[in-house]
Amino acid sequence: MTAELAIDVAGLTKSFGPKRVVDNFDIRVPRGAIYGFLGPNGSGKTTTIRMLCGLLTPDAGEGTCLGLDVRREASRIKAEVGYMTQRFSLYEDLSIRENLEFVARMYELDRRRQRVDAALAELGLADRARQLAGTLSGGWKQRLALAACLLHEPRLLLLDEPTAGVDPKARRDFWDEIRRLSGRGVTVLVSTHYMDEAVQCDYIAYIAYGRKLIDGPAAQIARQVGLVTYRVEGPELAALAERLQREPGVEQVARFGAALHVSGTDAAVLEGTVRRYAAAAASDQHWSLQPAGLEEAFIYLMAGARDNFSAATPPRRSS
Repeated sequence: MTAELAIDVAGLTKSFGPKRVVDNFDIRVPRGAIYGFLGPNGSGKTTTIRMLCGLLTPDAGEGTCLGLDVRREASRIKAEVGYMTQRFSLYEDLSIRENLEFVARMYELDRRRQRVDAALAELGLADRARQLAGTLSGGWKQRLALAACLLHEPRLLLLDEPTAGVDPKARRDFWDEIRRLSGRGVTVLVSTHYMDEAVQCDYIAYIAYGRKLIDGPAAQIARQVGLVTYRVEGPELAALAERLQREPGVEQVARFGAALHVSGTDAAVLEGTVRRYAAAAASDQHWSLQPAGLEEAFIYLMAGARDNFSAATPPRRSS
């Protein structure tokens, strides 16, 4: 990455008691980029985000966020960051406007009324300004939370699973707003479980059990993993999936709607297996080679990751 970096950290580590929650984490995020964190619950995403924005002090590691040292200048970082938590954290017994006015006073902002009015208009909240926050739907609470994050004009937004529990229309509207902010030079770091959101990110980092498995431009992740994927459609897919998992070259079989995605990293061996099955298949079963996507890469990486909270052996890659 040659662009100016908003975040540049290496070796970040954090433990709670005997459990290492984040293990030697590094990341470099260009200014104005949308950087997606993907990983299961308990993978360390939230702890990492809190270290980056100055809410937690790393046990080890170093680096900068917005040009400020993550260990020594945490208070200055917090003043430049908008952090949207997983759970709605504003006051439900206050109105939308009252919540925003409270946040503006907490930040000791000037031009408080103008800032609040602008936030209400920008996020489409003006007509609901008097409505109590506790009566809002998930999508409107999300808009309010984002408006509160933006009042002090942060240079970096840290969004921790911001669209969990909201409807698809609200999610689309939210991402339109994120793209607009990125276009203005605001850097966005967002954790998500949704693959349709991951593809909207400029960069992706896969995190599992406190460790970064891979990162890079979103369009290149599947190629970095090295997966070759075939799609098969037709009858009796469940029985086919069982047989394929024992075949040479097949490292992963995953169901995607009315099709199976059959993947492996040895293209020649996998092709031999596919040719054999395709030749023996019924006429209504169709095989085709397709580019591996983010979801196939995510399943593959997660199946090979070892849970640092468990001594269990990782399962075979199938889904």
